[in-house]
Amino acid sequence: MEYFINCNTSTLAPYTTPLDELRAAHLYRRLGFSASVQTINAAVGQSADALVDNLVNQALAAPVIPAPTWADWTGANYPADDDLARQLRSTQIEEFKITYGNALLDQGLLDRLSFFWSNHFVTQLETYECPQFLYYYVNCLQRNALGNFKTFTSEIGLTSAMLYYLDGVRNRGNNPNENYARELYELFTMGEGNNYTEEDIIETAKALSGYTERGEEGCTQVTFDPTEFNTENKTIFGQTGNWGYDDVMDILFNQRPNEIGWFICKKLYEFFVHPDSTNDEGGIAPQIIDGLAQTFIANNFDIAPVLRQLFKSQHFFDDTAIGVIIKSPADLYFNFVKESNFAYDDMDVLNFMDSCSLIGQRFFQPPEVEGWKRDRTWINTNFIIGRWLTMEVFIDRFFQNDPEQFRTLAMDAVGPANMNTSNPEIVVRALVNKFTPKGLLTDADFERAMDAFKIDDVPEDYYSPDYIPGGNSWWVLSTSMEVPTQVHVLLRHLSREPEFQLK
Repeated sequence: MEYFINCNTSTLAPYTTPLDELRAAHLYRRLGFSASVQTINAAVGQSADALVDNLVNQALAAPVIPAPTWADWTGANYPADDDLARQLRSTQIEEFKITYGNALLDQGLLDRLSFFWSNHFVTQLETYECPQFLYYYVNCLQRNALGNFKTFTSEIGLTSAMLYYLDGVRNRGNNPNENYARELYELFTMGEGNNYTEEDIIETAKALSGYTERGEEGCTQVTFDPTEFNTENKTIFGQTGNWGYDDVMDILFNQRPNEIGWFICKKLYEFFVHPDSTNDEGGIAPQIIDGLAQTFIANNFDIAPVLRQLFKSQHFFDDTAIGVIIKSPADLYFNFVKESNFAYDDMDVLNFMDSCSLIGQRFFQPPEVEGWKRDRTWINTNFIIGRWLTMEVFIDRFFQNDPEQFRTLAMDAVGPANMNTSNPEIVVRALVNKFTPKGLLTDADFERAMDAFKIDDVPEDYYSPDYIPGGNSWWVLSTSMEVPTQVHVLLRHLSREPEFQLK
């Protein structure tokens, strides 16, 4: 897979041209897990300013996942038998995975971002294996996804999932554990080695101590134990006092706003625009990040104004920004479901998420505290074969469940004016454009897609209105029996094309 160099020279100036289909689809692929033909068509002709505001406002107003009945259970609520308790916890986690998977499909930008932040404020489910901890961790991600980053940072550090994962539950005043303090600076707010010292980490660990009370039963939320707090004076970034948890957040964001602004906006840029933000090949990504960081700091670390500025910009909609990010496993499956508008159920959602695990993206379980590396790491010999095979399994399953939805997809893609077309090229081009960001690379690639669509060995003029005397084609999109199978075969073909792997 060719790696795309970032040659984008557009600025953060507003993109004022009414959105065409290419850019409307680009917006939905990046801000959510893509969208149906109908949603894209409704966006065509709108201004980026109005549509982005609408999508951001929807995300800000979207409801979070309601608390499950077991959200506040403790170990006392589970069977005394360890095996039965473990089995019940596993069932609850699986049910919650389905709930979150549906949220990813339904909630657009909100859960595109909650998933993004789960790869920033990383925890690993296998560290704690408590459904309650998982729920409140995801709840924190959802509530803060577009909110205030300082509040977000403060709240996520006190979730039991994080306290267990980065050893906060073992950070006692007389024996500080530095793990969370180190990652707070290195991975969560400023970047490795960016204007902090080892002494800052040591002193910060003391200030974060005391969140060690785990109760008598397993899966009890962690709380503060004042007897485990370090009451000495600590010096952090040159500020000395008997600092506690909230003081650390105040000092960090007051003393290091520029470092935080650049680091977080760089991450947002690489996720939403282009994985290469530091090139010297003519792009202006560093200046773009500077502009976003200024907006971030000026808005007291509110996330939504940064996203509005970025998503409305000429830089975001530049031709060189379209189709240059390799789909994650979640993108691969969820984008296809949204773009095809095929019917799915909870078991399908769980199967999508389980298949993600097979090709490198296990939900709630990034491989390390740095998270998934993304982009080029999604593609290797094993993973690309896995992507092909699993995608074909899902396409086949959708076909077995309801072949006619494949005809519906084609008719939606070509639009009302061509629903009764007898020209297969119109259908193939519409579907190629629907499932790839910029179409196929060469004319020869398109001809191979045409060959896949023409599934039967038929005469050259099979699709011509003149094939049957009287001017009636054997093949018409809206009525011919072969159409669902033809679309099915075409989608299987496209799912193995390099362009299908991009967004």
